[in-house]
Amino acid sequence: MPPTKTSRIKEPARPKLPAAPAPAGPEHDLVDDEVLRELRFGARDLSGRDAQDVEIERCVFDGTRLPATVLERATVADSAFDRCDLANLRLTNARMFNATVTGSRMTGAALTDCAFQDVVYEACRADLAGFRFSTFKRVVFRDCNLEGATFQNADLRGVRFQECRLGGAQFSGATMTGARFSGCDLRGVAGVQSMRGVTVSAMDAPGLLASFAAELDITIEDG
Repeated sequence: MPPTKTSRIKEPARPKLPAAPAPAGPEHDLVDDEVLRELRFGARDLSGRDAQDVEIERCVFDGTRLPATVLERATVADSAFDRCDLANLRLTNARMFNATVTGSRMTGAALTDCAFQDVVYEACRADLAGFRFSTFKRVVFRDCNLEGATFQNADLRGVRFQECRLGGAQFSGATMTGARFSGCDLRGVAGVQSMRGVTVSAMDAPGLLASFAAELDITIEDG
C-alpha cells in the first residue's frame, strides 16, 4: 500500500513588519479614508474615534489605547498590536490579515461580520467579546480569556483554541468543522450542537458534558 500523507496544520502567516517604522505623529489619526502605513503608535490615546474605510498597513501598536473606538470597513494588514487597550472596540465589515494581537485587553469588543485571515490572538483578555457572523481562516486563539465570548453564526472552520478559558462562550449557529480545542476550559459553553466536526483533547472533553446534557435535556444524577 502507498504511504498515506499526514495532513499538517498550516500556521498563520506572520505580519511583514518594517524594520524601523516611523513614529506616528499628531497628524496620524483614525479618521474617514485615512491610510496609515509603516508607523509605530506608542502609548497614544485613540479612544472614542468613529471612522470609516481606514487602512492600516505594516503598523505597530505598542500600548496604544483604542477603547470604544468604532471602525467600519477598516482594513488591517501586516500589523501587530501589543499590550493595547481594545475594550469595547467596534469593528464592522472589517478585514484583518497577517496580524498579531498580544497581551491586549479586548473585554466587550464587538467584531461583527468581519474577515480574519492569518491572525494570532495570544494572552488576550477577550471576555464578553463578540465575533458574530465573522469568518476566520488560519486563526489561533492562544492563552486567551474568552469567557462569555460570542461566536454566533461565525465561520470557525480550522480555528485553533489553545489553553483558552471559554466558560459560557456561545457557539450557536457557528460552522466549526476542523476547529480544534486543546487545554481549554469548556465548562458552560452554549451551542454545542454546532460543534460537529471539531477535535477536542481528551482532557477538555469532560467540560462539555454538562453543556451536551443541557442541550439534549439529559438529567445527570448521582447514584
